[in-house]
Amino acid sequence: MALATLARYGPRHGHEIRRLAEVTNVGEWGGVSVGALYRELRTMEGEGLVDAVRTEQVGRRPARTVYAITTEGWLEFAMLRERAIRTIRWGPDELGVALTFGGPSPDRAELARWMSIRRDLMAAAADDLEAERRRLVEKGYMDPFAAAVMYRSQLHAETEVRWHDEFAKILAELPQEAVETIDPHDRQDSRGHVAGTPVGPPPAPRPPTSRPPDSGPPTPQPPDTT
Repeated sequence: MALATLARYGPRHGHEIRRLAEVTNVGEWGGVSVGALYRELRTMEGEGLVDAVRTEQVGRRPARTVYAITTEGWLEFAMLRERAIRTIRWGPDELGVALTFGGPSPDRAELARWMSIRRDLMAAAADDLEAERRRLVEKGYMDPFAAAVMYRSQLHAETEVRWHDEFAKILAELPQEAVETIDPHDRQDSRGHVAGTPVGPPPAPRPPTSRPPDSGPPTPQPPDTT
């Protein structure tokens, strides 16, 4: 984030970059560690990606080092931006795992209630993103290009809301699954079923062995000396 800011806006000191990160709330939607910006600038200076060009001080405020991107920094920025654009990565989906392997039973009503709560939270997040985007544009903190990028996050949240609405319809129309009731103190029944899991067909019988199981080990034969 710091390297991209210097590439776009020119020389800046760490406080300006931190302020931009806080105003745009990039720590929430971009995964940027705002508290690590100063350390990141010093690291990039050591790697030759930025230069400390001057020190500024206004009144009694602390002196601040102004950084500028170097030629090596431009090459690094171009590589990182291309990698970010070309890489399509889906992160871990805890909700997908829980729904896929947990299924709708046995607490169908409880599942529907929690999904409804999650849907409302996503709708509120989408509304907040829209309001914040409009506020930043009106205040002049965000240009149309940056606003279009932020709009992408809003669309993600709105898509989640639409998915929740479709999922709620499907959940309501699903037939009740037969769930075997087992004493919760017994983890498995006589067929090896774990308590609370759907009942499946009995296991297939094992094929017969070539000799009776109680016949003991085979008798060794003496070697042929003929």
